[in-house]
Amino acid sequence: MDTLPAGLTVRPLTPGDAAAAAALLAAAEAVDGTGEHYGADDLVEWWVNDLVDLARDGLAVQAPDGTLVGWATAIASRGVSADFRVLLEGRVHPEHRGRGIGRRLLAWQQRHGAELHAAHHPELPGRLTAAVYPAMGSLARLLRRAGFTPARWYADMERPLTALPEVRRLPGIDLVPFTRTRDEEVRLVHNVAFAEHFGSTERDRTTWQTWFTGQRAFRPELSVLAVADGAVVGYVLAYVYEADTRATGARQSYLGQIGVLPAARGRGVASAAIAAALRAAAGHGCRTVGLQVDSENATGAPRLYRRLGFTPVRTHTSWARTLPPRM
Repeated sequence: MDTLPAGLTVRPLTPGDAAAAAALLAAAEAVDGTGEHYGADDLVEWWVNDLVDLARDGLAVQAPDGTLVGWATAIASRGVSADFRVLLEGRVHPEHRGRGIGRRLLAWQQRHGAELHAAHHPELPGRLTAAVYPAMGSLARLLRRAGFTPARWYADMERPLTALPEVRRLPGIDLVPFTRTRDEEVRLVHNVAFAEHFGSTERDRTTWQTWFTGQRAFRPELSVLAVADGAVVGYVLAYVYEADTRATGARQSYLGQIGVLPAARGRGVASAAIAAALRAAAGHGCRTVGLQVDSENATGAPRLYRRLGFTPVRTHTSWARTLPPRM
């Protein structure tokens, strides 16, 4: 790795860094404004599983006294579509910014991302991606100098759990809570529903159960399935992040995945399922419901969410750099 400021050293990131990394993120949130909050348990769940080799996929920068001043990860998506994707994440403590630490972490992320690309799917283009929020101007400039460009824009939307819409009765459609016996069916429906969405990759069982319905934050009782003739045709999966609750003082149901099979679209399935999820959240002590949407979503989701009372609260941009195929 390139030379760091005097006294700083690098080493592999470890699960034991989770508490310090969460504290660093909390300090950074005051200036970065992502709206996201993480506890140590959240980071351990994200980093320690069958999809991540943290000693290989993470890097820590520490001060002489061992204090964590920055960290970075480069984590490959297990599924592929038109390209092979690597998500770059990390942060430098606000008190240590402007010293070249972020530039050096990004250089490592790019090298490791290229290594993952060459090792797993060199026959496809590679795509390195990083999220940038409006207050992160220095990160945007850093990415631009490294050859990244803005690729997609996303909006975080929320609504209070007041004046709830009625749950429409749809002929032939039953709205029921998520049950574990349907987990595999929902995964398969999700893969079909998102097959044409930008950046979406097929989720295998391990990925699905690690990063979706196996999360500690996943709430089956707040999630809704739309069932027709005994089969799932649509779904709303909800999560409650306790670190967010502690930071904001308000319990939120976050609708992480919303999908409808193409053959069932145009019948109001998504509207009805979301309305049912709103009422489930209200009945379980949540004060707000949140979700994220691609501003260029081809299914008209942004308009649907606005009709259901959601309003944008923040935006972020996905920056990307493409790696050519290696063979």
